Amino acid sequence: MKIALILAGYGLVLAVAGPRLLACASWTARAPRLAIACWQALCLAVVASAMLAGLALAVPTMRISGDLAMLLRACVMALRAQYATPGGAAVSIAGAVLALAVFARVTWCLGSHLTSARRERTRHRRAVALVGALDRETGVSVVPDDRPAAYCLPGRGHRIVLTSAALAALGPAELAAVIAHERAHVRGRHHLALAFTAALAAAFPRIGLFSMAASQTARLVELAADDAACATSDELTLAEALLSMAGPGAPAMALAAGGDVADRIRRLIAGRRPLPRWAARLGLAAAVALLMVPFVIAAEPAVAATGMDYCPLTTPTNVMR
Repeated sequence: MKIALILAGYGLVLAVAGPRLLACASWTARAPRLAIACWQALCLAVVASAMLAGLALAVPTMRISGDLAMLLRACVMALRAQYATPGGAAVSIAGAVLALAVFARVTWCLGSHLTSARRERTRHRRAVALVGALDRETGVSVVPDDRPAAYCLPGRGHRIVLTSAALAALGPAELAAVIAHERAHVRGRHHLALAFTAALAAAFPRIGLFSMAASQTARLVELAADDAACATSDELTLAEALLSMAGPGAPAMALAAGGDVADRIRRLIAGRRPLPRWAARLGLAAAVALLMVPFVIAAEPAVAATGMDYCPLTTPTNVMR
């Protein structure tokens, strides 16, 4: 019971305080990839805390010294004692239901979201193949449309798509910057990070952490793609391209050169200020620690038990020679 309460408290603190601190942090715009990792770790830590708390309620924990037979007998006796009383059985069943429900809900929503998005991308990819034309110079697909738009269809058989209006509006340098932005989405597999947070937001709509993580991740993947594009293009060139591309035009399942365009343009004009390497490594270590804490708490009885003598190696006094 103590372990379950600690895990529940840890998950509750993360769910309440975590998004407030992370959403208000100014460094996230300087290190968007690290910020994405932090949001993912925060969501995973909350989900893991709920599942492990349920398991801790369902399975009793103990510390025992002695041989292996004594350990097995103690485990059986502890399980019988916990399930023998109505209160103990109710708590154990509630814990098992909680763990299974969280796991099943997350798995179902994530699988449904990935399957639906892949189906839509496949359908749209076939439509692009029918109405679009391959631009041999840039290697992207061009579809006729009077609205300037650029987006990528990630996943297997990924494709970068531009409308004819975008191709006409962008100069050579701006076009290269936009294509680099979309290729960064594909290389970074940003659609998986978006799918995970969107699935959690759909699975638990009343938990503000997951909806905020979904919106913040959608913003941060655009910043991360901008940073990758700026490795080969000038920031002002990308800002001009974003200004030309602003507006609707991309399908819902695609990753497009859109989002909070005004904030992105201001960021590019002001000049990017990446975090120092030591700060980025420290932040990554903090994200990993945040995720590992629930597992360390849940494993504490087992870790403590490893230092106990289950199989004493004392020499019997009446050994036959």
